[in-house]
Amino acid sequence: MKRFDFRDEIHRLDAEADCVRIMQILNSHEFPWDMGRALGIALYRTYAVPSIGGLLGRTNEFTGSTQKRYDDTALILGNMMRHGFGPGKGRDSLRRMNQMHRSYDIGNDDYRYVLSTFVVMPVRWLNDYGYGWRRLSDHEVSAITHYYRRLGKYMGIKDIPGTYEEFRDLLDSYEREHFAYTDAGRAVSDSTLDLMVTFYPPRVAGLARRFSMAILDDSLIEAFRYEPPSRAWRRSADLALKLRAKVVRRMRPREEPLWADMNPNIRSYPEGYDVDRIGTFPAGCPVAHDVDPVGHAELYGGDGGAAGGGTASGQGPAPASAEGRA
Repeated sequence: MKRFDFRDEIHRLDAEADCVRIMQILNSHEFPWDMGRALGIALYRTYAVPSIGGLLGRTNEFTGSTQKRYDDTALILGNMMRHGFGPGKGRDSLRRMNQMHRSYDIGNDDYRYVLSTFVVMPVRWLNDYGYGWRRLSDHEVSAITHYYRRLGKYMGIKDIPGTYEEFRDLLDSYEREHFAYTDAGRAVSDSTLDLMVTFYPPRVAGLARRFSMAILDDSLIEAFRYEPPSRAWRRSADLALKLRAKVVRRMRPREEPLWADMNPNIRSYPEGYDVDRIGTFPAGCPVAHDVDPVGHAELYGGDGGAAGGGTASGQGPAPASAEGRA
């Protein structure tokens, strides 16, 4: 297999009709490490929104059970990516996610923002920051956008942006308006960073934490009231990631896919897991647990309207875990 064969396969596919397959290639063959980092930062950003960080802090799931929340998020999102939204493990994971998140009264605007982070941050990481071994094409950016628009519909999100540019503008404007310090958001952020350093040998844990801080933009540093990284650390982190990209570009393509459940940092289920039993089960969950979010498309409407199933209008899933493969 040649280095650009997967890229060429992607460009023979339709960006909308084949968006699931394109996302599978991008996430498991072309950019598995980069997509993990980018989606991790995407979810991490949401903690700086007080309504989201506050809720996550109040549940104590992200401070008291950080590893499990990390694992559950990686598995749920990874299953949808790997298996798609048809019957099977992907749809079961989508249903489980919706069951969890409709237990809370969360506004549609927050859902739209979280979805925008999924769309925008991979493009920024690979293209804008220059950390990808190659740039994403407009065709690939369109496929990413269509994939998350489809996911947003099945999540019951209303008024989903139609283009990448609209998602990008939504993310930027929402963060300008809403990013602010809260004790709960800071606590969730601290727990996430504490978990992240356990993924590295103890002798380099301190360096790993400083490196992670160095790749956070100023808006996040300010929102969490962290001491700003030095210019030397920022420059070093940026150069290291760009050097990695140059090395990866010269490597052979990954012929065997790398999926989320192959990640050694997922530690909560050494004997395997049942999709229907992972995640949280808050008391008084109002959702009808037997609702099929894909098969019952009439619940959503053609424009991605709010889902039914006994939930209040505008409710839907919130961000699930820390880094998503951080």
